[in-house]
Amino acid sequence: MIYKLILSIRDAWYCGGRHSTEAEVPTICVGNIAVGGTGKTPHIEMLLRELQDSGRWASRSLAVLSRGYGRRSRGFRMVDAGGSAADFGDEPLQIKRKFPHVAVAVDKDRVEGCRKLVHPDSSREAADIILLDDAWQYRKLRPSLGIVLTDYNRPSTEDSLLPAGRLRDLKRRLFDADILIVTKCPYALDAEEKAAYAERLGWERRKKDGAMLLFSQLEYDKPEPVFSGTDSRYVYSGKAVLFTGIANDTPLVQHVSDNYRIVEHLHYPDHHRYTRADIRALKAALKRNPTAIFITTEKDAQRLRDLPDFPEQLRERLFCVPVRVGFCSPEERAALLEKLTSL
Repeated sequence: MIYKLILSIRDAWYCGGRHSTEAEVPTICVGNIAVGGTGKTPHIEMLLRELQDSGRWASRSLAVLSRGYGRRSRGFRMVDAGGSAADFGDEPLQIKRKFPHVAVAVDKDRVEGCRKLVHPDSSREAADIILLDDAWQYRKLRPSLGIVLTDYNRPSTEDSLLPAGRLRDLKRRLFDADILIVTKCPYALDAEEKAAYAERLGWERRKKDGAMLLFSQLEYDKPEPVFSGTDSRYVYSGKAVLFTGIANDTPLVQHVSDNYRIVEHLHYPDHHRYTRADIRALKAALKRNPTAIFITTEKDAQRLRDLPDFPEQLRERLFCVPVRVGFCSPEERAALLEKLTSL
C-alpha cells in the first residue's frame, strides 16, 4: 500500500504532461509496467528494422538510448561494438553489434541523453529519431509514441505491485500507452481469441483515444556461434545443455526442447554476471555431457564474451539462439508502420 501511494502521488505529479519535457526530435519509448521478461530488446530491434525499411526513416539517422542496466560506467556513453557489457550493459551492446550503423547510447538521464544525441560532437551525425529503451517509468521525458508491452501468459492487469507481484508501476499506466503490445503470443491466435484477450484486459473500456492493441510473437532462428572457432558439428547433437540469465526463459526452453533433448538447464538471474563458480558449473555439465551442444541467449552471449579465460572446450560448442519479433497478422504490422510514418 505504501508503494502504491508513492506511485499514485508520482503519477498525479506528472499527469497531463506537467513537469515533463519532449525531445527536439521524435522519440519512441518501449517499456512495460512489470519487472523484466516482456521482450523489450527484441521489440526495439524490430522497430529498428521497420524504420530502416520505411520510406520516411530509411535514410535518416536512427538512435537508441538506454539506461544501460548493469554497467559499471557512469554518465553518457556512446556504445562501441568492440566494448564490453561491463561498460555499456548487455542489451545496448547487443543492439549495437546487430545494428552497427545505428547510434546507441547509454545514460541514466534520458533528457540529457537525448540532447547529446541531437547535438553531438563533430565525429557523428545528429539523431533524427530516438528509440528509448525501458523508459516508460522515466516521466521527465514525454515520448512522441509510447509503446508498452505485456506478456500474453501473465497479463499485467492480473498481476500485483511489488513485492507481492511483479508490477513496478500502477496498472492504469498500461492504458496510457499509444500502442499496447501483447507479447509472446501463441502462433495460432485468431480474431476471436484476440477480442477475448482484449476484453480480459479491459482494453476497450480503459484505453486512451486513438490507442492500438497489437499482438506479437517471438520467432527463433538457428543457433549461432558465440565465439569464433566454434565447431558447427555440435548443432547436430541430439542433446543440449541450456543456461540462461534472463527474466523469463520459458519460450526459449520450449523452442530448444523442440530440437534437442535438454539434459541440463542452468538458470541464473536476469543480467547475471558470470563468475568462476559459474564456469566451473558449466565445465562440470560438459564432463557429464561431452557430446552435447551448449546453448544460451543473445543477451548472455554479450556478457560471456567479456570473460578472458572462458574455457576453449566450452567455446567450441557454445551457441546462442537469435530471436526476432513478428506480428500475428499483416494488418497489425501495417498499423504499426502507419504510426511510425506519421511521427
